[in-house]
Amino acid sequence: MPDKNSQLQNIKELGALNIPQQKDSPIQILPIIGQIEGHMVLPAETKTTKYEHVIPNLIAVESDSNIKGLLVVLNTVGGDVEAGLAIAEMIRSLSKPTVSLVIGGGHSIGVPLATASDYSFISPTATMIVHPIRMTGMVIGVPKTFEYFSKMQDRINEFIVRTSKITEKKLIELMLQTDELLNDTGTILIGKQAVQQGLIDEVGGISKALKKLNEMIK
Repeated sequence: MPDKNSQLQNIKELGALNIPQQKDSPIQILPIIGQIEGHMVLPAETKTTKYEHVIPNLIAVESDSNIKGLLVVLNTVGGDVEAGLAIAEMIRSLSKPTVSLVIGGGHSIGVPLATASDYSFISPTATMIVHPIRMTGMVIGVPKTFEYFSKMQDRINEFIVRTSKITEKKLIELMLQTDELLNDTGTILIGKQAVQQGLIDEVGGISKALKKLNEMIK
């Protein structure tokens, strides 16, 4: 029986008294939820995934012989581009099978995080917003600023094209749509639309994702 302190901690953190435990499972779960936090600390009321927490977990997945596969569960609005792309590259570099599942949203830098896995799923009602990178704070009005933006966008585009079935031409076309988002540029893809465009491999949920990952492990 769990002690009272652990029960109280469970209620505080997860809203439940008892949490189902994975017994001898060879699969590691990596949730990427909320906003990707990078070099800047986000406000306390913002739900975040901190890259300094994710990176050691990914190293542990690679080095632990008991872990045979990784399931990445995504519901993110995006966030720090450098941090998100670094996490995506680390997921892609793992030697063990990886599967991603977009359950709510995989927006902005969440797109390469979803395509980084060996195989990707999206739930029928989940959405992905594809748009050009943005910058907050001070912007210096010189040509070099645009060149920096362009190089950063090229890095993201190259990764998405390399890790999915979408062409670069189609990806740029989706990013530059002007009639989808209010006062913005980009495209909203819902469920099977992400599959049709070649970003995601299949529409499915937890059962399909786990089944696929177990097949890849065997």
